[in-house]
Amino acid sequence: MCALRGHPASEAAKCIVLRVKVDRRTTRHVLAVVPGDRRVDLDAVRALYAARYVGFSDAETAERLARAIPGTVLPFSFDPELEVVADPEVVKQPRLYFNAARLDRSLCMSGADFQRVAKPRVEPVATPAHADTPTG
Repeated sequence: MCALRGHPASEAAKCIVLRVKVDRRTTRHVLAVVPGDRRVDLDAVRALYAARYVGFSDAETAERLARAIPGTVLPFSFDPELEVVADPEVVKQPRLYFNAARLDRSLCMSGADFQRVAKPRVEPVATPAHADTPTG
């Protein structure tokens, strides 16, 4: 359960900005959207882009590309440099909760509506969270 919002963590959209180094000269940025009770599978993202390296973006770059501070990132991209990749479990959700670009507000829409509006690349990029890792 997400304590703050009162819904299962699986219905939350966790949004993480990643830095993907395809080769020495090419760096891409990806907004990975996974269920709130899962973690981003960096190896899956690396394989998806045939990249040499995938890691979390630095806060300054994430804020610039997502136009939000970490913890409030929407599952949408408003920057052509930031590609949205959503795990299939996200778009399957009948109810999908995410931050409204601020810490004290949330929005809810269906996973199907999210897919229709955001037009993410849908790929398996989530892995189960460790038992000792908070998910909400």
